[in-house]
Amino acid sequence: MSTGSSVRVGIVGLGNIGHHHADRLVDIGATLVGGLDIQADARRHFAEKYDVNTYEDKDELFDEVDAVIITTPNRFHEEYAVAALDAGLDVLLEKPLAHSLESAERIADAARQAEGFCMVGFNNRFANPVEVIRHHYEAGRLGDVTHVEANYVRRRGIPGRGSWFTSKDIAGGGALIDIGVHAIDLALYFLDFPDVVEVSGVTRSEFGDRDDYTFVEMWGDDIGPEAFDVDDSASAFIRTAEGTTISLEVAWATNRPTNDEFFLRGTEGGARFDRASHELQFYDGGLGGSNHLTTANVETQTNDTHKSEQKLFVESVAAGEHPGRNTVEEGLAVQRVIDAIYRSSEEGHAVRLDAVETPPAN
Repeated sequence: MSTGSSVRVGIVGLGNIGHHHADRLVDIGATLVGGLDIQADARRHFAEKYDVNTYEDKDELFDEVDAVIITTPNRFHEEYAVAALDAGLDVLLEKPLAHSLESAERIADAARQAEGFCMVGFNNRFANPVEVIRHHYEAGRLGDVTHVEANYVRRRGIPGRGSWFTSKDIAGGGALIDIGVHAIDLALYFLDFPDVVEVSGVTRSEFGDRDDYTFVEMWGDDIGPEAFDVDDSASAFIRTAEGTTISLEVAWATNRPTNDEFFLRGTEGGARFDRASHELQFYDGGLGGSNHLTTANVETQTNDTHKSEQKLFVESVAAGEHPGRNTVEEGLAVQRVIDAIYRSSEEGHAVRLDAVETPPAN
């Protein structure tokens, strides 16, 4: 019997990412009980593919499971996450926490009072190079890490114009809340989640709202610019209470090469991680023998980050305890930064964030 095989899990939201999670649940040996979606076609396709029951009523699914993975569009995260937590279930909630800061705060409030726990789906943290960086960071080999450069830039990569990804009402934003959320989370994770005190940012819509948007391929159908009312790029600078900083570049579309690199700059060493290729280098210098600089390439095994994330989630459900990472409070911290970048762009100046007392994780 594989780890977590006794854990009964349901999927809420049966689109592409729901199928992605279901495939990995099967791979790790968890018991996939069924799925929930308001669309009849989605329910039928999921039931046929996985030979499980599907539901339109969330209470019917919740009565059958120990835990749920929520993969709905952002606007509906709160509805299902809060209901699942109120029902005593453990929850893996896909990023971002919600479509707005207010909604994210309500999810966090529910998680603090719940018997179960809420884990947020920041799967990039589980990449093996990221685990190595954290190991070096915690061992002090980088010294004091003072700055992180975080890039998640596509040359052309707007999701289907007309999908929920390009609707502000449903997604809450565009490139920043879709892929920028990963970059912000990784940067804060590398710095051990210090308190953010100031954010200066600009969001732009330069490509998605154009009739002449040029692309080679697009995820989903292209309905056109009238179905696009969100940002397609963002630049930001983030300051923390400890004096550490983060520079952020995010884009669905730009006239420049793709860039998925993260750089950590420390007093004793630095690191470069390419999220797309999983390339990892460490940099340092010394006086031994002669002044010298060292660049070390590190090879790691390639791993399926969603599967690694799910394995921890299912094991934690089976053990009846919080996994201790990807907490809802960290998800809320990321959401506050996203909200501050949007506010800074709208107001045309840096935004100060009040210090927040972090309650215990749940």
